[in-house]
Amino acid sequence: MSEEKMPSLTPLEIKAKKRSKRKKAVYKFRIGIATIVAAFFAILFLMPIVLTITNSFMSSSEISANYGSVFATNDKGGKVYISEKVNLKFIPDMVSFSQYATVLFKSPEYLLKFWNSVILVGPIVFFQLFVACLASYGFTRYRGRIREIIFFSYIILMLMPYRVTLVPNYIMLDRLGLLDTYYALVLPMIFVPLGTFIMTQSFQAVPNEIIEAARLDGCGTLKLICRIAVPMNRAGLICTLLLSFLDGWNMVEQPMVYLEDFGRYPISVALASVPPENPTVQLVCCILVALPPLFLFAYFNRELVEGIALGGEK
Repeated sequence: MSEEKMPSLTPLEIKAKKRSKRKKAVYKFRIGIATIVAAFFAILFLMPIVLTITNSFMSSSEISANYGSVFATNDKGGKVYISEKVNLKFIPDMVSFSQYATVLFKSPEYLLKFWNSVILVGPIVFFQLFVACLASYGFTRYRGRIREIIFFSYIILMLMPYRVTLVPNYIMLDRLGLLDTYYALVLPMIFVPLGTFIMTQSFQAVPNEIIEAARLDGCGTLKLICRIAVPMNRAGLICTLLLSFLDGWNMVEQPMVYLEDFGRYPISVALASVPPENPTVQLVCCILVALPPLFLFAYFNRELVEGIALGGEK
């Protein structure tokens, strides 16, 4: 049997093959550069978090030796932030847990502020999700001029800085007699329009055929939302949950404006009240504030990205 000869390539095919190889090489080079740049910025952004966690295990004397000038005060009581003696150190010479014992057991006021934040965030997240699901279903399934006007108003409110509404909310809460109560913090946060916007974009992905089939089977509006629309849009729901949690957890201005009783302050505000002579306690309190959002965002990272991507679709 005669051997089969491989067909020879024409000059044009050879040029096309070389061009394809060149494009693949350029693409791989760009991907490599983008990966290096992304890794650099990721390390840059993670360094403060890693530094806070590792330094929280240092003793007070070691903190003072490395960062003493950062926490020092001048003759008038002002803080000194700049010095040549500051030494960024990631690994402690000797691990100490005394500051954790102080925050968790010896000084219950810090842990109390932490639970104040939990008590505030729970109802905020639940009721904001409830309102967002109901409103977004209405925006998705009902069309008309009035719907467009209301939804446009939601977008305007979403773009408006929340500090603009502090004074109107204060006046309204004062007239309702809700100042210096947890209601003053929970009620305004329930109607934040960002969750409604994200869930509206997410609900638009539910096919009308499924909704109509469910209605023919006798499914009511509330059952449609709970059993069909919400389960089919897990990414949008979790994205709204995470963002509402972050808004409630990081509240600073609202408690300072609406609350007078320091005992009701959340941990995000109480951080400023930690004595500067206890830097290790400050670091542990910072970890108390940072860990819950970090765990949630790390666990639901994929759903967060998908939900934000849905928010950018029409």
